[in-house]
Amino acid sequence: MKSLLFVLTFVLSTTVLANDPIVAEVNGTTIRKSTLIQYHQQNMNFVQANKETTLESSLNQLLDRAIGIQAAKKKGIHKTPEVVKKMNDIVYHAYVSDQLTDKLNAIKVTDTDVKNYFNKYPEYKSSQILLRLRTTPSPDEVGSTLNLANKIYNDAKKDPKNFAGLAKKYGQTTTALTGGDMGFQPRSRLSKEYYNAIKGKRIGFISKPVRSQYGVHIVKLTGIKKFSEIDTTLYKSIVRDQKRDKIMQDYFKAQRKSAKIKINKEHLKF
Repeated sequence: MKSLLFVLTFVLSTTVLANDPIVAEVNGTTIRKSTLIQYHQQNMNFVQANKETTLESSLNQLLDRAIGIQAAKKKGIHKTPEVVKKMNDIVYHAYVSDQLTDKLNAIKVTDTDVKNYFNKYPEYKSSQILLRLRTTPSPDEVGSTLNLANKIYNDAKKDPKNFAGLAKKYGQTTTALTGGDMGFQPRSRLSKEYYNAIKGKRIGFISKPVRSQYGVHIVKLTGIKKFSEIDTTLYKSIVRDQKRDKIMQDYFKAQRKSAKIKINKEHLKF
């Protein structure tokens, strides 16, 4: 029985190889016809200026690719930190795709999902005065920025109609040119601190200075969108992203439980 199985396996593998012959070799690396055909078909999907895409030109590209990879490995380029990082990124995303594609493809977003999300996170129109801070600012930098922000806030409270003027004077973003107007933005496009500063407030409200990863904001609420006015396609995408993130978080949370992990909390500081 084992002999028969071996013979069948040999015959099948030989047949497969016969149907997929080697069209070229370069320094020991073989290129089979199936690889060439697949690569050529991909090339045919793109217009190449001043070039005619032929089977031979596609083969030359595969040969160049093989030569380049071989030369890179001889020089150890594939072991450099930046290349290893890119390779690991590809491997990670391939693993996620392998493990979670079915669950991710099964995600469904209903109109009720969208309405529930919008009720929890209404869409606001706002203006801001942003004073930027570096990622790791010094205590003196933070202190001086907060002092200036409090001064601007007090001026804005005294004369709310001059908020745009203060934004033009002090704002450190391109929106300062238009008086800090941010327009309508869904929750997903605003930092948590920014959004929470105006959530549930009335039109005209001006927030005290709040700090986010971008710096220190003074925010004025200028409009509240109705559910009937939202971009449904955008909100379905936002809800879908939330469901996707939840699936991935739950999956890797379970994986961490069986992994050997050691965290040195004393180093979790900038």
